[in-house]
Amino acid sequence: MIFTALRGWALALVASLLVPTHATAQLAGTIVQVKPSIVAVGTFQRTRSPAFQFLATGFVVGAGDRIATNAHALPAVLDLEQREQLAVALPSGDGRGEIRLARRHAEDSEHDLAILSVDGPRLPPLSLADDAPLAEGAEVAFTGFPIGSALGLTPVTHRGIISAWTPISIPQGNARRLDTKMLRSLSDPFRVYQLDATAYPGNSGSPLYASDGGAVVGVINMVFVKSTKENVISDPSGITYAIPVRYLRALLNH
Repeated sequence: MIFTALRGWALALVASLLVPTHATAQLAGTIVQVKPSIVAVGTFQRTRSPAFQFLATGFVVGAGDRIATNAHALPAVLDLEQREQLAVALPSGDGRGEIRLARRHAEDSEHDLAILSVDGPRLPPLSLADDAPLAEGAEVAFTGFPIGSALGLTPVTHRGIISAWTPISIPQGNARRLDTKMLRSLSDPFRVYQLDATAYPGNSGSPLYASDGGAVVGVINMVFVKSTKENVISDPSGITYAIPVRYLRALLNH
């Protein structure tokens, strides 16, 4: 009788593990809604191979003709003699994607955000959450192209929680470790999201969104924040940061 009871309990446990939880099912539905709005940001030059050079992730905002991404990911100059242009790639099933030319529309270097305008038919934009910061422990996800230049333009989603609401810079005990960027951020600090999910090169510019519904709460940042938070670390950590959406909304409304 005891064996039968234990067997029944074990089967029930396995069954419960196999059945998707409400949260998992909710995130799965959110990812389906988000993926059509994810694009690869890069440059296009018809005469080189490959013609599209991947730089970062971006996502559709506004009326469907604007792309949000990180400012640091955009090239300082373009090879105009070779007709190099900013462009975005819309992912397709073959891992390549449709190429659309883009132009710089607005930029906020202080918060490392940029908005591009794109040609062609309007794309499905993501909705932006309000300015209220998410509570620590809130479940979030981000979708982008980790190591996109090597792994191809297939959107990949990572999930996690908000681990902390933290200042962008931390005071350094040694003045020699301070650079111009850090001094500027310390004089006018702002807070960013710290996540327990790991982002990779190529995830810069990915939208950080609420698992339940997909409203964007931030923009993943792999360089700008880490250079001020972790410049004393010789090896990169698995910590991921995101710029709050309030700064993106301000740039869109500028």
